[in-house]
Amino acid sequence: MSHMIKVEEKLYQNRYIVDESRPHITIKSEETCKTCETQPCTWCCPAACYSKNEAGTVTLVTDGCLECGTCRVVCQDKENVLWDYPRGGYGISYKFG
Repeated sequence: MSHMIKVEEKLYQNRYIVDESRPHITIKSEETCKTCETQPCTWCCPAACYSKNEAGTVTLVTDGCLECGTCRVVCQDKENVLWDYPRGGYGISYKFG
């Protein structure tokens, strides 16, 4: 029987270099997040970069972002996520390809 490796174990082995002076994702308006009924970014992001906070808005921490663009797609109707690739030398470096 083979050992099953969890996704979290593989993600932990990736390397992420944070660009503190220029985050590649920002939330445009906290108020817009409050009007979003389902806040899909909080449950669709595979890296769990988004979380609902006590104020009913969304907190974004880009450390560990997989740069997949899921947040941009699920927030398309609200257009509240400003997303771009990190500048050179920053962002995710995948260990497994």
